[in-house]
Amino acid sequence: MRCALGKGGVRADKKEGDGATPVGRFVMRRVYYRPDRLETPVTRLPIIQLFPDDAWCDDPDYPTYNSKVVTPYPARTETLWRDDHLYDIIVVLGHNDAPVVPGAGSAIFLHVAAPGYCPTEGCVAVAIEDLMDILREARKGAEIEVL
Repeated sequence: MRCALGKGGVRADKKEGDGATPVGRFVMRRVYYRPDRLETPVTRLPIIQLFPDDAWCDDPDYPTYNSKVVTPYPARTETLWRDDHLYDIIVVLGHNDAPVVPGAGSAIFLHVAAPGYCPTEGCVAVAIEDLMDILREARKGAEIEVL
């Protein structure tokens, strides 16, 4: 299906802040969604509601690097509760999480594509209809592959 990938291209040697989407097969870990904008998506993956103070730590100098945190937070973070609709649904992909290696990339999500499929900061983005279809079919251990 049509998707948007990172503005830094697709790379096997993903680094924090390079804007690249990592190449590989990634387990879909869990789903976060905005309950103020969407009904609970239908999926067999673990699903969690987002809240306005939710963020993702992308600071490799912190022990919470590449994990969800609550703001205010002392390290650099990415806001998950966005004004646009790109993060209305987020699927956390299993990149750099077993184990986490500081600086090897964080916040690699499958999420809603921007109008015109503008490049992402390193995530994979699809139309919301396609994302809902993926979630309906997904089960524990399901993966996506980036070539």
